Amino acid sequence: MKFDVVIIGGGIVGSSLALSLKKCDLNIALIESRPPPTIPNDKSWDNRIYAISPGSVSFLEDIKIWSAINKSRITPVYDMEIFGDDNSAHLDFNAYDVGITELAFIVENRQLQAAAWNELKKQGANIEIFCPMQCTSIEWNKTQANIHLSDGESLQTALVIGADGVNSWVRNKAEIEVSQHSYQQSAMVANFNSDLSHQNIARQWFRRDGILALLPLPDKSISMVWSANKDQANHLSNLSEKDLCRQVEEASNNTLGKLQLITSPVSFPLHSVHVKSLVKPRLALIGDAAHGIHPLAGQGVNLGLRDVRKLVTTIIDRGGQADCGDYMLLRQYERARKEDILTMELTTDSLQKLFNSKNLTISRLRNLGLIITNQLPLLKKRLMQNALN
Repeated sequence: MKFDVVIIGGGIVGSSLALSLKKCDLNIALIESRPPPTIPNDKSWDNRIYAISPGSVSFLEDIKIWSAINKSRITPVYDMEIFGDDNSAHLDFNAYDVGITELAFIVENRQLQAAAWNELKKQGANIEIFCPMQCTSIEWNKTQANIHLSDGESLQTALVIGADGVNSWVRNKAEIEVSQHSYQQSAMVANFNSDLSHQNIARQWFRRDGILALLPLPDKSISMVWSANKDQANHLSNLSEKDLCRQVEEASNNTLGKLQLITSPVSFPLHSVHVKSLVKPRLALIGDAAHGIHPLAGQGVNLGLRDVRKLVTTIIDRGGQADCGDYMLLRQYERARKEDILTMELTTDSLQKLFNSKNLTISRLRNLGLIITNQLPLLKKRLMQNALN
């Protein structure tokens, strides 16, 4: 079977790319190893929560994903409060200060995924879905790539898109060089009900034992992401539900009153992943296959969606270039994305190292930095604008 583009990985980044390319006169295949996502009937909450920027929302609206999500499951963020590891350091970002109504929107991964796949099922003959399906091998040559599937089928394509996550099989098969290091931290995620209203404020505490974030969910529910150092992560993972609630209450200075756990906590190790090249002849990487950053800024999925937006523009605006897998064409995408990716990698990596330092002088300086930044409206506005795309 011959295709112009084969996307390997059907998460929100890969599926949104497929939907974006439906306007092109291209034959597209999407390969995903897991069954299509579904929404349970019990109204439970997904542990995996995203903070979607206004720029990403506009993009998702254009491809009809955002409008398909149950609006009762989406929570706007009007304000963000950041606290240092002493009682005086505080930084506040407000949507009103940059002339917008929301800084971000909190939504569950499975809501995004299900909406995207429901939209994919409506597409015409130019999108073919292989799911659930494993890729067994892939070879590139001058004119095409050959992909072999676990059911014995073979696909030929002008362009392979690797959208298969931080441990990308496609990236590995293409022998693209990767540098990575462990943060010696684990992120624990869980959801809670709270006594007090979160007031649509996202809150984050840079503590000496890690970084605690509480994100607003509908009503009085919140989503926690605690990026904890090894000792603290081990301690948290061994707590009972009641003791975990008490620990989060104490770490957040009882800002939201008493907490009640509503989803079981899940932990995963944190790594920095830098990919040397985003493209090779007949190959482009997007999303977590192209970069892996610390979750402290909540920008991982937005970074991936910006990859999609730029790659789609590159393919659509290729002019007289009939071959969408041409290396020089793909290099345009890579050059356009390098600065944004590198900036986010350096920013999150530097902040993690800064706030993970045990040096008392550095501790005083980082807290002072929060205080000074909070007193400089123009700097705050610039920082917010960078996160809104």
